Amino acid sequence: MKFDFVVIGGSFAGLSAALSLARARRQVLVVDAGQRRNQCVDAAGHGSHGFLTQDGRPPAEIAAEGKRQLMRYPSVQWLDGLAENARLAPDGRIEFEVATRTISAGRLILATGVRDELPAVPGLAERWGRSVFHCPYCHGYELNEGRIGIIAATPMAMHQGLMLPDWGSPTLFLNGVFTPTHDERAQLQRRGTHIEATRIQRIDAEADVVLSDGRVLRMDGLFTQSRIHMQSPLAAQLGCEFSEGPLGPFIKVGATQATSVPGVFACGDAARAASNVAIPVADGAIAGLGAHQAALAASA
Repeated sequence: MKFDFVVIGGSFAGLSAALSLARARRQVLVVDAGQRRNQCVDAAGHGSHGFLTQDGRPPAEIAAEGKRQLMRYPSVQWLDGLAENARLAPDGRIEFEVATRTISAGRLILATGVRDELPAVPGLAERWGRSVFHCPYCHGYELNEGRIGIIAATPMAMHQGLMLPDWGSPTLFLNGVFTPTHDERAQLQRRGTHIEATRIQRIDAEADVVLSDGRVLRMDGLFTQSRIHMQSPLAAQLGCEFSEGPLGPFIKVGATQATSVPGVFACGDAARAASNVAIPVADGAIAGLGAHQAALAASA
């Protein structure tokens, strides 16, 4: 199967990229394995926030509506399945496999996303996206200026410790992972962030932090620093360059979302160190335009 444009990943970034290409009247295939990052939901797990005109709407509804609108364009095809074994063909096209099919793309857009590796704190993973978060811009407002716990996993805990007083009354749980310097302690104190050095035993109830000395500190919500990993190996298989971000590697791209490999573009969480729903949508639009412009330049 040969296509001029293929988008791998059918979430916010991929849908946006495909829409740009569809509106340029180009044939485009979207390949989607249904893998989603649990992000941008409120404290009740119901809504996405920070996306203009969609504030508070469930992410699944936004994505479903996006797909419905995209599929109205007759030049778009959708294939459910996992893309694997990407390679560069001798003619410069990009090939990969979905089940038993080999698909060839003139231009490939990777919107494959990331997965989060959480600190090994009992009870934390079960609450991820419900009462445990990574981004205050997505989740902080709904905590209603309440008690916010920050569970240290990396030195980025300091960054959250300085940010989160704008959203509530934070306690930074060092948990034997992060030791602030004298100057950092002073900064946290000036911002009103309390420091708790006792190790965490587990998380209970909605967001209760049970400490190793038996104390229970009740929080309205928790933040931590996940370590991100590529959801898909395709970018590495194709030889794309990566940059190291504060939470892990992401695909290195230029102003048009072009990667270091000719004909390959990337967008969304896989190509940016920080994200919410609105940013992947913007990145996807740029990637779609960039891929189209690259095709025009090649044919001139």
